[in-house]
Amino acid sequence: MKILLLIVTAVVVVGSTPLAATSGELPSGEYFVTQSWLQEKKFKRPYYINVPPGAGQRKLPVFVFLHGNGGNAKGAMDSFRRGHPLMAARYIMVFPEGYLKSWNIVSERSKADDRGFIETIVEKLSTYDNVQKDNVTIMGSSNGAALVNQLAIECRLPNIRNYITSVSPLNVFQHDGRNFKAKGDDNNYRAVTTPLAGKRLMNISGTDDRLVPYHGGLSRGIPAKGGKLGFVDAEESIFLWAKTMGYKGEKLSRPSRVAGNLEIFSYLDGAVVHFKVTGEGHGAMRAIDEETLLEFLNNKR
Repeated sequence: MKILLLIVTAVVVVGSTPLAATSGELPSGEYFVTQSWLQEKKFKRPYYINVPPGAGQRKLPVFVFLHGNGGNAKGAMDSFRRGHPLMAARYIMVFPEGYLKSWNIVSERSKADDRGFIETIVEKLSTYDNVQKDNVTIMGSSNGAALVNQLAIECRLPNIRNYITSVSPLNVFQHDGRNFKAKGDDNNYRAVTTPLAGKRLMNISGTDDRLVPYHGGLSRGIPAKGGKLGFVDAEESIFLWAKTMGYKGEKLSRPSRVAGNLEIFSYLDGAVVHFKVTGEGHGAMRAIDEETLLEFLNNKR
């Protein structure tokens, strides 16, 4: 039986003095969700929020970023904000931290309820006056992207508009070739499920990725039950997402357009899109500039 406790607390740091956050406008600061699971009891899981200076009472969209395995929330926040100054000025940015520097997908070290963690954050943020509650984006890198895929499969919150995955298409536990699968409390991915329709998805994958093979198959390094984690071919993965979001045509055999080393496979007028980064490995996210991200986020489709 799964035992789960969720408590949300917030701390806004001004100088060295923590102050209780007030309702109304969401401020920047360090916040916590308290959870209990088999590995921990009443464990305070941190997430960091950056509200653009001078935003005033404007309602802003929310951008949540999930770090990769071995990363942490503060490092991700510093790096992403530095590389995306326009987004940092236009979005409320949120950086949650994975337990043991990982996210609970298949056989990772963390066994925490990460879907509950992220959903609690989204629901809490949606109560503030300066938040566009129906315009939330969740982006992840590598292990963080695997959690984004799982959220897109299982989450039923109406608030999330966009899901962005970098260097992690669907794995074979998440889609078995016929159906999407819910993770389940024991990570056995037995239950067939149908993702919530109407979502927008973007994937970035590198053709030379030695950890997550572009054309599918077993990873060289990511563990799974009984061996290494298998992945769905990146172009097949985005096609599966396009179909579940309403696409009725054939799988694209050629890119919709080419820009340098980027081959773009676009479905549903760009609502579901895959960026094939030729010659890049597990760092393929760096090939997608801020303008390209904003173009996807601002698309009204």
